[in-house]
Amino acid sequence: MRRSTAAAVAAASLLALTATACGPGHSNVSASPGSSSAASQQPTGGADKAPDFSNPIDKGHWGAKRLAQAMGAPDIGIRDGRLGRQNDASNPPPRPVTAQEIARPYERHMAPVGKLVFDGPEGPTACSGTVVEDPAHPGRSNLVWTAGHCVHSGKNGSWMRDIVFVPSYNHNGVPMNQVGNTPAQEIAPYGKFWADWSITSNEWIKMGGPRASAGSAYDFAVLHVRPENNTGRSLQETVGAAAQVAFNAPTGRGLGPVTAVGYPSAAPFDGARMMSCLSRPSHVNMQQGTPDMDVIGCTMTAGSSGGGWLDNHNGKLTLVSNTSLTGPGHTMLVGPHLGPEAQQVFEAMSRKFANE
Repeated sequence: MRRSTAAAVAAASLLALTATACGPGHSNVSASPGSSSAASQQPTGGADKAPDFSNPIDKGHWGAKRLAQAMGAPDIGIRDGRLGRQNDASNPPPRPVTAQEIARPYERHMAPVGKLVFDGPEGPTACSGTVVEDPAHPGRSNLVWTAGHCVHSGKNGSWMRDIVFVPSYNHNGVPMNQVGNTPAQEIAPYGKFWADWSITSNEWIKMGGPRASAGSAYDFAVLHVRPENNTGRSLQETVGAAAQVAFNAPTGRGLGPVTAVGYPSAAPFDGARMMSCLSRPSHVNMQQGTPDMDVIGCTMTAGSSGGGWLDNHNGKLTLVSNTSLTGPGHTMLVGPHLGPEAQQVFEAMSRKFANE
């Protein structure tokens, strides 16, 4: 991992809720028939709609101009009242935090983060994602963590198409109205990586959708990617960094300050810049019987969905959640607790490609 990446988080002190920045999604994966915790995007007998997933590389599909057209999908919202009823002295509401741009070039300060683009029900759509370590391939990971609704639209929905991860997208922060005329190397400094497998939770697929719901607590996903131009190098080797994933971490105030990172695209943002918020979480419960979700103060908007919530744990950049929902007036973000369901999704993906 690049020292500057860890330092960026360390220096930082180491989002009515709406599903942000991208299309609907799923969390928890399972590649075996009848599994209750996971759903895979390939026809391996996994959860609902798995046979429908197809994501062949199309080199001409995501040029700079089309990338610039990919905007965050409609937000998924939750009312203020849900938060207010659950705030007290032990769980105070998060303080508002204004999103700040990551120092440029982005790869020097937050190399594992990138923009995730895909074709969804609304057309070209954008989310955010984070390169994460793969225990089966130390130092050579091809895994990207994001939100379930960035890969699958949820209940009665389907898989997204043409899913591509662009690490350090637009690394010098060129305004979006200039992206289409900017050299490709500036927009995709490490190239483009196409998802060849996607896993999310059955809970998201069965309960998730365009509104905050019980499924939101399981709104996470893992992608396995391959380079558009076969370089023979893994994603992690290409960008030089990856975050480790922490499962079963504390929730709310027990978690400590985290830095949420992503590419917000709804006003006042335009999707061109990598932004971040440092905030101490509180928690909220979407429905009795589901895990608590973490809530932080942040002004990021649609497009930030799927972006990692990062901490510095013992000197290691660590992902503890991802953006799932935004709050009333875009003053906060909400992310799922990464418990056993998220761990099953992650481990299923790692096992699938362990021998490659």
